[in-house]
Amino acid sequence: MVVRTMNYSAAIAEAASYCKVDVVASYPITPSTPITHELNKIYVNGGFPRFITVEAEFSAISSLLGASAAGARTFSATCGQGLMLMHEALFSTSGMRLPVVMAVANRAISSPLNIWADEQDSMCQRDSGWIQLYCKNGQEAVDTVIQAFKIAEKAMIPAMVCLDGFYLTHSVGQVDVPDKDKVAAFLPPYNNPYVLDPQNPMTVGAYTVPADYQDFREDLSIDLDASTKIIEEVGNEFCSTFGREYGLVEYHNCRDADRVIITLGCVYNTIEKVVDNLRAKGEKVGVAHLRSFRPFPADNLRANLGGKHVLVVERDISPGGVPPVYAEVSEALCSRGSTVSVAAGLLGGREAKQSDFEQLFEKMKQGKVKAWLCSKENKM
Repeated sequence: MVVRTMNYSAAIAEAASYCKVDVVASYPITPSTPITHELNKIYVNGGFPRFITVEAEFSAISSLLGASAAGARTFSATCGQGLMLMHEALFSTSGMRLPVVMAVANRAISSPLNIWADEQDSMCQRDSGWIQLYCKNGQEAVDTVIQAFKIAEKAMIPAMVCLDGFYLTHSVGQVDVPDKDKVAAFLPPYNNPYVLDPQNPMTVGAYTVPADYQDFREDLSIDLDASTKIIEEVGNEFCSTFGREYGLVEYHNCRDADRVIITLGCVYNTIEKVVDNLRAKGEKVGVAHLRSFRPFPADNLRANLGGKHVLVVERDISPGGVPPVYAEVSEALCSRGSTVSVAAGLLGGREAKQSDFEQLFEKMKQGKVKAWLCSKENKM
């Protein structure tokens, strides 16, 4: 293991190149631009065969769709409106069962225009049929990119590696980028069993009639649910090879906790410190990081959080409805005697202090909580 101090975007790009990626296609959009900028530099120096410059994000994902169908291992990075522009082709990629891997540097959606971090962009794509893995720090982002290729190619389902924009794209920190030869040994070559071949013509992604269309969507849904086992298996393999453990959910001090906050992304790190401080004062509290949002690990949550008071810190909203992570957690725990609360907010880069989360844990003592986090209408 060689720990280096480096920009996390450079580390992510280096890790992707070590995965023997064949084709990268991307259009620059803040804050994902540094990842593809670094990939372009690697490409120019002979790091991988093809970097496709395109006129927009829809062209980027379309290029990768074609390259993956032709047997290439593919990668991209985008965020915000760029991910929105890919929307139609995201469904096509998953429907054609193509294991494209993409880093999503989570960013707010206009309007008003905002380039800072929340999770509205990737949450908007939760029904697109992609695996979604969320990272809490730079090391996890690097390691998850490597695992994502193996997970996607085993499941034949595309995967997003979601990381907080700016916090994890523009930061410099200590990170271990796994050795190139070890990555090659860990990740076998991509083998599309239905590769496009002029010598053996076939039709993929074709028109289908009502009698058949639902069957395809059901198959995708069933296989995406089943990919929970693949994520766990690949996490165990990664731990055996590189010494760092990953699963569907990371739990911190949850076993004997009566109050648990569950969240996604690097806000977990702040809450973890709060949990440690409150534990030192005798409070039975914990925090869980939901690493896998798609597939949603309902059984895992039931086994570990059943009967507890759980609060979801959600950096997304669903105007006119309930926030999506809260809805999923509530459905998973409704039959296990749990109380599920929600504090939505931290949108467009708005930040919370440790004291805000201390107050959330205190509010949980009083029963169910439903509030805006760090809102002008609901100061905590």
